Amino acid sequence: MADLIDGKALARRIRDSLAPEVARVVTVRGRPPGLAVVLVGDDEGSATYVRNKESAAVQLGMLSRVVRLGASTLEAEIIAVVEALNRDPAIDGFIVQLPLPRGIDAARVLAHIAPDKDADGLHPYNLGRLVAGVPGPRPCTPSGIMRLIDEAGVGLAGKRAVVIGRSNIVGKPVALMLLERHATVTLCHSRTVDLAGEVRRAEVVVAAVGQAEVIKGEWIAPGAVVIDVGMNRSPSGKLVGDVEFAVAEERARAITPVPGGVGPMTVAMLLHNTVEAARRAE
Repeated sequence: MADLIDGKALARRIRDSLAPEVARVVTVRGRPPGLAVVLVGDDEGSATYVRNKESAAVQLGMLSRVVRLGASTLEAEIIAVVEALNRDPAIDGFIVQLPLPRGIDAARVLAHIAPDKDADGLHPYNLGRLVAGVPGPRPCTPSGIMRLIDEAGVGLAGKRAVVIGRSNIVGKPVALMLLERHATVTLCHSRTVDLAGEVRRAEVVVAAVGQAEVIKGEWIAPGAVVIDVGMNRSPSGKLVGDVEFAVAEERARAITPVPGGVGPMTVAMLLHNTVEAARRAE
């Protein structure tokens, strides 16, 4: 039976560790680190995440601002809000919550974020920093995944790691972070010929597909560590991950639950990135 990797508990410890730095920033410059979120439209999942981010920032003593825009907001209007936040001295870091409504070019919007205020590390400049191994803001969910792997006590050097999903938000960045830690990485996707075989060979599995239980538990190698990024509704309405949890739990050494695994870590790393941005801006 696998150990559960408790993302809620780890996120709480990370937030607690940030409190002294928030207090120091207030002492040095007379105001707290400022985090803003641009929320466009009425996606239920996005709204929930934004509420969690806002609550966590306020509890830590940070300035939290949410800019809410209607689903019919034009792309140019979103970009104007982004550029205003770039100029706002009270805001150290901000994100544009994804996904954006249909018809909005998310890549174009993200490219207008000032790289040093890019709290989610998704600006092309910051993704380039990651590729080059240069310090800078790192994408929040991949950063949280790496902390969860560390929490499981995995020494990554030489380990076979499989990442399923090649998005710019999770799959590609976490593959690069695993490479930084000297893992041997396979990045799988919808055209991978033998997905089951790739998963069976892996000592670390990161599932970021967005399809309910598409990774079968019997594919998980005995003793593997499984990080499940998925957040899906099953036909019965239950919240499930990308991995068939009940079977995988019997085979893995450690596994993240859904919910309570990756989600809280994404919020914690967003706070971390914003506090780091405030420190750099002093």
